[in-house]
Amino acid sequence: MMIRAYMRASTDEQDAKRAKGALQTFAKEHGVRVASWYWENESGASLQRPELFRLLSDCEPGDVLLLEQVDRLSRLNADDWAQLRGDISAHGVRVVALDLPTSYAALKAGSGDDFTARMLDAINDMLLDMLAAIARKDYEDRRRRQAEGIAKAKATPGKYKGRAVDTEKRDAIRKALDKGLSWQWIQTNLECSRATIAAVSKEMQAAE
Repeated sequence: MMIRAYMRASTDEQDAKRAKGALQTFAKEHGVRVASWYWENESGASLQRPELFRLLSDCEPGDVLLLEQVDRLSRLNADDWAQLRGDISAHGVRVVALDLPTSYAALKAGSGDDFTARMLDAINDMLLDMLAAIARKDYEDRRRRQAEGIAKAKATPGKYKGRAVDTEKRDAIRKALDKGLSWQWIQTNLECSRATIAAVSKEMQAAE
């Protein structure tokens, strides 16, 4: 059994690797070692997460996907969550999240009888689905409040300024693209999302 940790943040301004310390402490307390680390800045509401699927492709049946929180894995709608859960199941991967204590049993593979193991898996799967649904509702509620706030600000002359653009980072992305560096290199070394890289690339193509 290999334990592979996954860390995700939604925006370029958030640090996806922030959770590493908590995951390392958790692993040490449970007497296990994290074999590999995967992180990315992508929305949890999207299935466009190359590092998550790279993790799954690296897994063997029985491996563990370790998370700080279930919402790092999913803020997906029901159909996309069902697809991701299917992929996880097809790879034989078990999810362990710090905010889902029933999942900790997966770190003790082979312990207990088969009936107990199956019962724990069933309970864990049910709670995982529940937390994923809660994470999605939280995402939708925040989006709704944000839209309401923007609409209210737009109704007040001079109040709405929109989101500030990180011009320095975008310039660095342009230079990296000009040099022919891969999107994966840019995402990792400049700590930006693939969506931002795509936006800059589109701007460059339009300017040609």
